[in-house]
Amino acid sequence: MAQYTQHFTANFEDLLSYVDDSVMRGSFSASREGGSNFSLGDVRCATRVYERYSYIGSNRLSLTVTLFGRDGDIQLTAITAGGSQALMFKINTWGEEAFLEKFVSQLEKYLH
Repeated sequence: MAQYTQHFTANFEDLLSYVDDSVMRGSFSASREGGSNFSLGDVRCATRVYERYSYIGSNRLSLTVTLFGRDGDIQLTAITAGGSQALMFKINTWGEEAFLEKFVSQLEKYLH
């Protein structure tokens, strides 16, 4: 598992759209597996789950992104999982780390 958390100011809808587009364009094997939206008054939460094939690990792995925000104040958490072929212990996390690093580099383009 690899994880990234960031707090910043952005437009919730624009950022959510950007996240979806950047993950889907970032890998030809990427797919959006599911998602959820929730709001309570002016507080919003959106979760998206993506999956892609990892050539490094010869398997599939997932990226879950959660946006939580109010009035442009947003907390984003991205977590990758999968990527190991071991039965008892996770022996490689290269694919997870690569998936997350690619996502973070795209996110940083949006934020700057």
